[in-house]
Amino acid sequence: MNYAQLSRITIDSAICHGKPCVRGLRYPVELLLDLLSSGMTQDEILADYEDLEREDLLAVLAFAAQLSRTKQLQTVSP
Repeated sequence: MNYAQLSRITIDSAICHGKPCVRGLRYPVELLLDLLSSGMTQDEILADYEDLEREDLLAVLAFAAQLSRTKQLQTVSP
């Protein structure tokens, strides 16, 4: 685990309703993960969001990886 990367992810109740964001900016982790999973490249995202840095996207991925290391998942029925 790279704590320097994870330090780029901030949670502040006054920003984006307390959702995890990048460096206190109003870019929620979930938005950037959605963009990456839709097929956008890192270069495309960085071109569209000029105040983001490549290290921010790596931090988003590291944060998601850390969240996936859960011990137990509960299934949700529709």
